[in-house]
Amino acid sequence: MRDCLNHRAGFDRVLMTVAATFLTVSASSALAQDQGRSSAAELAIEAAIPRPEPANVPPPTASDIKLDTTATLQDASKEPAKVEAAPAPAKIEPKPSDVATTPATEAPKSETAKTHPAKSEPAKAEPAKADTATAPAAPAAPAAEPVKTASNVPAADQPVADKLKDIIGAKTSRHFDRKNERAAIEKFYGARDFAPVWTQGGSLTPAAKGVIARLKDAASDGLNPADYPVPDFAAATTPNALADAELKLTASMFDYARQAQSGRMHWSQASGDILYPEHPVDPNEVLAKVTTATDASAALDSYNPPHKLYKELKAKLAELRGQGSGPAIEISDGPALKYTPAGKKQAEIIVEDPRVPQLRAKLGITENANDTRYDAAVAEAVRKFQSGAEMKATGILDDKTVKALNTPKRDKQIDVVLVNMERWRWLPRDLGAPAIGDAYVILNIPDFTLKVMQRGQQVWTTRVVTGKPGKHATPLLTETMKYITVNPTWNVPPSIVYNEYLPALQQDPTVLQRMGLRLEQNRDGSVHISQPPGEANALGRIRFNFPNKFLVYQHDTPDKHLFAKEERAFSHGCMRVQNPDQYASVLLNIVMPNEKYTPERIRSMYGKSEIDLKFPTPIPVNITYQTAFVDDAGKLQFRKDIYGRDAVMINILKNSRGKDIENVVAHSQPSYSRPATTLPSGVAVANNGGGFGSSGPNFFERLFGAGPPTPPPAPVGRRPPQQRVFTR
Repeated sequence: MRDCLNHRAGFDRVLMTVAATFLTVSASSALAQDQGRSSAAELAIEAAIPRPEPANVPPPTASDIKLDTTATLQDASKEPAKVEAAPAPAKIEPKPSDVATTPATEAPKSETAKTHPAKSEPAKAEPAKADTATAPAAPAAPAAEPVKTASNVPAADQPVADKLKDIIGAKTSRHFDRKNERAAIEKFYGARDFAPVWTQGGSLTPAAKGVIARLKDAASDGLNPADYPVPDFAAATTPNALADAELKLTASMFDYARQAQSGRMHWSQASGDILYPEHPVDPNEVLAKVTTATDASAALDSYNPPHKLYKELKAKLAELRGQGSGPAIEISDGPALKYTPAGKKQAEIIVEDPRVPQLRAKLGITENANDTRYDAAVAEAVRKFQSGAEMKATGILDDKTVKALNTPKRDKQIDVVLVNMERWRWLPRDLGAPAIGDAYVILNIPDFTLKVMQRGQQVWTTRVVTGKPGKHATPLLTETMKYITVNPTWNVPPSIVYNEYLPALQQDPTVLQRMGLRLEQNRDGSVHISQPPGEANALGRIRFNFPNKFLVYQHDTPDKHLFAKEERAFSHGCMRVQNPDQYASVLLNIVMPNEKYTPERIRSMYGKSEIDLKFPTPIPVNITYQTAFVDDAGKLQFRKDIYGRDAVMINILKNSRGKDIENVVAHSQPSYSRPATTLPSGVAVANNGGGFGSSGPNFFERLFGAGPPTPPPAPVGRRPPQQRVFTR
């Protein structure tokens, strides 16, 4: 028994030695290995794997090997080497989950595994932590998803918002072909996370209903509803369809606002002698204004002209279309009615007729409504009706006139009203100057009248003579009157010099002298003709200056008899005023109320020297073409289309398609250069060739005292545009 015990003790000592040797070899081998498998995770796994034991031999106890394992694990950081007596287990690759869970959850099969991590010193474990982060063989944990910012879009609208984002973010868009509108859309919808503004949860918002109502009622403002299509939201049942309908409605809203404010057609499409200031809409402002308004319909409607005369035409348009109230007035057949004014050898002749009260009502004559006399007022109203209907303006109520009164060309009248409403869109929204009570001058060419307005009321009016149809037509424009010239010099426009006066000199070399004109010839052979101040001056005693590229102005005239005519288109483009002294005093009292100007004071300045009376605040001058307007009595008046502007515009609006008519048309202006001229013998030359070496001051400088406005610099790489002007 003792021998057996001794034999067992010896065997235990041998086994303990083998185990110690195994651990020592493992540690030495680990130090020789590359550090690619030195992670703490691997060590933890390997330490937990049980080592194979010889058959029928009990494993060493913890007390037998505790001291040795503690000593060897201080440097143990590598994979254990293979031992002949105990083959190493197969290589096990660590999983990300094992790194954190294996030491805590796996139950070791020996106390060696239990004590291995417990006895490791923190100082020795620090490199292993670093290796864990840098080892290329260790698989990285899956990257965390970026945290999304919380969206303000309701869940029900998010699919539509996603589609809007895709459509708006695309490089091309089928909805917006204008860069400023596209930029406004990107900014507006981007700021609201692309949430729809016209629908919520698939239902129309109040703003959408207001916009749709305004678009469908576009005809009441003389616009074409077909130009502003309304998408079918009821049929839009998918996010993609709702997003498409959203942008289509926005595009129609843009088109309406733009055309309501600036017109369906640009004024340059109608003629080359029109120049009004541009006032385009800002798409950003349209979006902000309409979508935040309490009444979106009213907000969109506000882009139509605010002028009183425009709104009156709108009401008359409704009446012409049969939307007005009141029975139609029919004039019965009967004898012709004629009014004869008193003359030198005869008394005034006034006839009576029972049809006259109906005639007064038809023509809008409210004074003496039941009077049966065909007097001067009725005859004048008939004359104006005939002129507007393009009939011979006789003032006689004959069968042809009665027929025209009873069966007016209603469709044509509607067209005329529509183009007049269109022309109101071209005018500035503010016709006057706020600093002087919104004062302004407005001249209506077909009516041959001029009015001075202030604070919304007519201050003064007079008759005018305008340009002849054709190349001498008075241009349509808005400018500011800056000063008045008393006793002006008439600098004859080059068009008149070369087209009329020089040919006349060939027939009669003394004609200019007899007319009181002064001819100057410069060294380069060019000619300038002028007329000094005086009673016979073609401009009369006063000129009203509002510098413009057409070189036209308003002025007095010695030919007073032309103001008695019904149609007064006789000038070369300038506007002759019937009572210039009164006109001057009215304007001066507006800009300088403390000076107390009177017509008598103005006339006291008449003489032979020019006197300029400058305005502290310029007064806007608006030259218009109103062939249809509502008079002070509320009656719709029509005037003859003397320049053919209505016909041109009606044709364009009816036959043109698309938005091309909104584009600017570049008109080539006629050249009014002053070429060298050989004068016939016998012509009196004021300076006898001793004038300017060149052509001298241009006509604008002679007329208004300074050069025309300097054009803005041309873009780099482009030639500056050549200035082309009309002269009158």
